Amino acid sequence: MDKALKTMVDNMPDKTGKSLDEWIEILNGKNFDKHSQAVKFLKDTHNVTYGYANTIVTLSKENSEEPVDLVSAQYAGKESLKPLYDSLIAFVESLGKDVTITPKKTSVSIIRKHQFALIKPATKSRIDLGLKLKGIEPQGILEPSGPFGTMCTHRIQLKQPADINDEVTGWLTRAYNMSI
Repeated sequence: MDKALKTMVDNMPDKTGKSLDEWIEILNGKNFDKHSQAVKFLKDTHNVTYGYANTIVTLSKENSEEPVDLVSAQYAGKESLKPLYDSLIAFVESLGKDVTITPKKTSVSIIRKHQFALIKPATKSRIDLGLKLKGIEPQGILEPSGPFGTMCTHRIQLKQPADINDEVTGWLTRAYNMSI
């Protein structure tokens, strides 16, 4: 299991009041047609934050006893990009203890109070770093959100470790600071 996902699952009882197994048992007693319905149920009925609710629902759909390593699955066939992901996660974790890293099927959400970044292996040779930077015009490496739509306001394309420079970490820090 990815370190970030394992940490999230380990912290789940403190953050949500129940373990992953307890949440899965609750969901197994329900019949939701869509992923979003189950997430809404956890948020509205049990006051679970979006990041945890999404992770619980995603992991509840897995048939194995051990949750699937969603990050490894994202980088299957794109292994050369994994060091970029690892560098981004290491930096994000250094921003503060209030950061939640939520792996999903095709991306990883970075959340403070709200999602402020999204990491997605876009192609075999590129990671897209989505950022929420409301009120900031695209400039330099900071492009319009593109495929992220409303999930993020901007995107930075990263192809090699050297691309994670002071400008990238500066934008990430700014998005983190704006997410309170």
